This record gives sequence, structure tokens and C-alpha cells, in this order.
Amino acid sequence: MGYCGTGIGWRIHCIIHRNQIYQKLKIALKIFPFFIFSLLLAAGPLYLMYFGDKSLLIPQFWFMFAFVGMLTLLAIIGILAAQSVSPELGTQAFMAATVIKLLACLVFVLVFVLKHKVNRPVFMADFFYLYFLNTGFEIYVLLRNLRNQNLK
Repeated sequence: MGYCGTGIGWRIHCIIHRNQIYQKLKIALKIFPFFIFSLLLAAGPLYLMYFGDKSLLIPQFWFMFAFVGMLTLLAIIGILAAQSVSPELGTQAFMAATVIKLLACLVFVLVFVLKHKVNRPVFMADFFYLYFLNTGFEIYVLLRNLRNQNLK
């Protein structure tokens, strides 16, 4: 049995340990598309910064990009972790994560607009660009995972 030992207790421990590693690897593989999505999402603003109209981005755009991106990543990890525990928890976790993300973003917008003097239409366009595309990606991940569960 290799490193798992020879007794029945060791075999059970080894099976449980392998299952835990498999679950973590499965979540990590499902998070990888988020990083590809983030790179694609950053391509448009990068193009505007270097070749386009810089006035279409607020100076703190990358801070906002990181904030919304981290909220989305935490939401996706929470949804995937809940689905690994129980498939029925996945949709409830999605709803909870979406509401928490919405409230956190509303607080962020309020604080940001009150603290910084920004061009508000440009700020709102930048914010909605990030928020709606990240939320769309969350929905895509949820639908893809639900489709995979229906195939089983």
C-alpha cells in the first residue's frame, strides 16, 4: 500500500486524505478560469490606458478592479466549497454570495464617491463594467457546475 500503511485504519485514513486532496484540487481547477477571465477583463482598460482615451478610466481604476475581483474570487470559492459539501447548498451559497457582494460593492461606491473627487459618470461606467462582468462570470460558473451535476 505504499505510504498508507498496512492496517485497515491506515487505509481508511489514506482514502479520506486522498479524497480531501481531490476536493481541494477540484476547487483549484475550477478557479483557474477566473484568472483567465480576469486577464481578459483587464485587456480593455489596459488598451485604453496605453492606446485609447485615458479619460474613460478613473485614476483609482485598478484599486476598484482588485476589490471587485477579490469579492468575486471569494464568492466563487464559497460557492464551490458549498457545492462540494452538498449540491443543494450551491444555489443558496450563490444567492448569499451575490447579496454579500452587492452590499459590499454598494458600501464601496458610497465611501469611494464621498472620499474622492471623481468624474461620476466615468466612475459609474468603470464600476458597472467590472461589477456586471464579474457577476456574469459568477453566473456562468454556477450554470456550468449545475450542468455538470445534471450529467451525473
